Amino acid sequence: MNPGWRDGREGATVLRMGLIDKAKDLLNQHDDKVDQGLDKAGEAAKGRFEGHDDQIDGVVGKAKGATGDGDTTAPAPAPEEQPPPPGA
Repeated sequence: MNPGWRDGREGATVLRMGLIDKAKDLLNQHDDKVDQGLDKAGEAAKGRFEGHDDQIDGVVGKAKGATGDGDTTAPAPAPEEQPPPPGA
């Protein structure tokens, strides 16, 4: 038994982990939509908590980086900014 869960049922741990895994899979499949939602939430937070734009942008950026393929809404770097290919 896992003492970390209050209900004390072993099956509950497996069920909860299954739900977490499924949520992660859905986030990864729809990363572009998640990033758009994070942008909207960030803009709403900026309207409510004026003067904290830098902190809000930082949190939104970290959240985007933690989901799926990272930030899918960021523009691609300019050709001169791209790093050289490996082994070059």
